[in-house]
Amino acid sequence: MPNYVDGYVLPVSKKNLVTYRKVARQAGKVWKEHGALGYVESVAEDVKPGKLTSFPQSVKLKAGETVVFSWIMFKSRKHRDQVNAKVMKDPRIDAMAAQMASFDMKRMIYGGFNVMMQF
Repeated sequence: MPNYVDGYVLPVSKKNLVTYRKVARQAGKVWKEHGALGYVESVAEDVKPGKLTSFPQSVKLKAGETVVFSWIMFKSRKHRDQVNAKVMKDPRIDAMAAQMASFDMKRMIYGGFNVMMQF
């Protein structure tokens, strides 16, 4: 079971979802090959703007965009750091960089989390 998760929330133009899916599929393979326990990509289906905050507000969602919510699972923070170090040296990641230019990474929210409980 994972004890550590890297989580991501980012806006993606609906017209670029096919490209995003292609890049995410490649990225998932790279992370898994280097030891990640799991890799999940989710597209918003029921996320409405809130009064104070929400997924759309968190990424300053614009017309024609949707929210992607993703996470990568690891054994521990140490394991995450080891896997990510290998991933960042993998030439396939550099090859994906040009495709990632289609997405506004400045509005991405991300961070590492200790798993508190899992059923």
